Amino acid sequence: MSTYIAPNRDVGLQGQAAGFSTRLAGFTIDVLWIVTLYSFIVRLLEVLVSTISGEDFTLTGVTVAPWALLIFVATLSCVYPVAARGRTLGMAVTGLRVVRPDGTAVGSREAVVRLLALPLSFLTLGIGFVFILFRRDGRALHDLIGRTSVVYAWDAKAARLRFLAREDGTNVVE
Repeated sequence: MSTYIAPNRDVGLQGQAAGFSTRLAGFTIDVLWIVTLYSFIVRLLEVLVSTISGEDFTLTGVTVAPWALLIFVATLSCVYPVAARGRTLGMAVTGLRVVRPDGTAVGSREAVVRLLALPLSFLTLGIGFVFILFRRDGRALHDLIGRTSVVYAWDAKAARLRFLAREDGTNVVE
């Protein structure tokens, strides 16, 4: 299956498979966002509970709560934006979008399965991510399981061609 997306169907998606470094940059931004959001929520909860109870309260003193909250924040930060808009915050910043292999928009099912399969790409000692480098369609293990593909959501080729074109309409490279 090709990840080509017809420009007349969706101008915003050009369908070129996203590269490893761009995906890594988007993932890094997502992790930083999740950690920041989680830290803010934890601190807010600690201040609220301490203020209401009148005693010092730390969420880390509760055994399961910090992990449950982290999982909730990470899931919400990854599933909802992908299901609603096809991209997480990190993907939006780096110009990426998650689509089905045929280029159509993903739904909540694909977003959930993709997120649940993400740990498998790590647990295979990173081999799940190496797929991005060696597969023609640039899909990682979690993309294959989730039936998704990550593509550039901006027209890099057209931008390059516009850059190379002169104002008089002739090309710089002849």
